[in-house]
Amino acid sequence: MGSLGALVKHPDDFYPLLKLKMASRHAERQIPSEPHWAFCFSMLHKVSRSFALVIQQLDTELKNAVCIFYLVLRALDTVEDDTSVATDIKVPILEEFYRHIYDRDWHFSCGTKNYKVLMDEFHHVSTAFLELEKGYQEAIEDITKRMGAGMAKFICKEVETVGDYDEYCHYVAGLVGLGLSKLFHACGTEDLAPDTLSNSMGLFLQKTNIIRDYLEDINEIPKSRMFWPRQIWGKYVNKLEDLKYEENSVKAVQCLNDMVTNALIHVDDCLKYMSALRDPAIFRFCAIPQVMAIGTLALCYNNIEVFRGVVKMRRGLTAKVIDRTNTMADVYGAFYDFSCMLKAKVDKNDPCAQKTSSRLDSILKTCRDSGVLNERKSYIIPNQTNYTPLLAVLLFILLAITLANRGPNGPN
Repeated sequence: MGSLGALVKHPDDFYPLLKLKMASRHAERQIPSEPHWAFCFSMLHKVSRSFALVIQQLDTELKNAVCIFYLVLRALDTVEDDTSVATDIKVPILEEFYRHIYDRDWHFSCGTKNYKVLMDEFHHVSTAFLELEKGYQEAIEDITKRMGAGMAKFICKEVETVGDYDEYCHYVAGLVGLGLSKLFHACGTEDLAPDTLSNSMGLFLQKTNIIRDYLEDINEIPKSRMFWPRQIWGKYVNKLEDLKYEENSVKAVQCLNDMVTNALIHVDDCLKYMSALRDPAIFRFCAIPQVMAIGTLALCYNNIEVFRGVVKMRRGLTAKVIDRTNTMADVYGAFYDFSCMLKAKVDKNDPCAQKTSSRLDSILKTCRDSGVLNERKSYIIPNQTNYTPLLAVLLFILLAITLANRGPNGPN
């Protein structure tokens, strides 16, 4: 439930963390009894605990469809990500993957850990897929076909321009947005969203992940696969891997800020998409990852640690996002808070400072114009309360009790 130090520093994280822990345990108890569905939902918890938690609030039919959609695309992504698979083997699998989801006997050994289990026992996913309603099957097949073709294209193509970058992100994430919009429409609760807005929902998340995961991706074994466009990083260094070296720290941060500024262009579309959703469960399912993304960008911006290790939101803040993201007022409030946090970090000497500030001003204006900023709790401004010291004391007491119960002689 997070480190004690973090809880003492942010004692108001405690209750959201407790709620998140309880919700996670409840979600794990909701796994169906049928073997193939049990595999699918168990695997979902293993490859993405946060996603598995968020989809629990969807009704059963849509929840099943979204679970299978995610696992199919996760399997497709596992094939693409495995750099040990030869290109002449990988490309045909990517292009034909949409056919394999109808084959109960198909599997392909690749990936590692839980992803390898998913690929080795993919027949469970296919079996569950074949039990979905026809409308869901058609939407999943269509997106899988288009995504596989796009991934195959970029196996043999470098990301040179910002246009290439947007195209790649469209194939691997924008299409996920389009597919989810089709699933929401197929279940009868939402209008079919415009493709441009659905695409932006995916691009904003994907670009955030690409920015955050620089070091992990550049150090990938046996070879790195990076999707930062040369049109951006080429302004700062001769080779993409040069960004991780200490002597290039100033240029690395400038390049990072350029990448974050590029991602911010999708925010207005994302806010429009979410504001049109009617079903509260679907809204939360869509909104929580978007709030996490703007929060992650706020942490990454102007932060050399992106090139030194992992930069991510503390678990207590993640728990707050999950707990407090319930209405569009909450979303506007979160985007306003994190955009303010990001803007405070803009260095006027940064090459992209003017462009960054302009895009942030646009986001802040949209949030203010909503007229609902006073209807939320801040994510990042500390609450000045009288019970904070008391919570800190209680946390120490709880830790003491826990340590006593773990002692060699058992509970006292």
